[in-house]
Amino acid sequence: MKKWLIIQTAFIGDVVLATPIIEKIRDHYPEATIDFLLRKGNESLLANHPYLNHVLIWHKKGNKYQSLWQVLKQIRQERYDVVINCQRFGASGLLTALSGAKHTVGFDKNPFSRFFSKRVPHVVGQTHEVDRNLSLMHHLTGSTFVRQALYPTPAEYNK
Repeated sequence: MKKWLIIQTAFIGDVVLATPIIEKIRDHYPEATIDFLLRKGNESLLANHPYLNHVLIWHKKGNKYQSLWQVLKQIRQERYDVVINCQRFGASGLLTALSGAKHTVGFDKNPFSRFFSKRVPHVVGQTHEVDRNLSLMHHLTGSTFVRQALYPTPAEYNK
């Protein structure tokens, strides 16, 4: 499992809560290449992340579906070994299901989850979103907790 894609195209807080997946992949697969797909406008959040190879951007406003097909084409060209989908929405499920990845993981409430190689129960209630996102990795890395991490530039720190 050398090439990974994490999908979280919701809002900025959701991206932050998905960053422990990056850290966990790096801890367990130090030679892995990790990419992250997010929505346009959130890309600066992960721009300086030392463990990410590429940040892919989905332009969800304007020509949403045209952009979706462009992103899908890009994903298929990358030939990921593993795609981890942190969302329950159909569009991200479609990207996961059609990614061409050998191993696809997502929540069972995603309408396309029947096409994933691993479906994880999406439990609502007393589970924190970080724990829920990390549950997507338990079968690959165990259930140890990892905190979210951001890597701002020195200029961003000064600001």
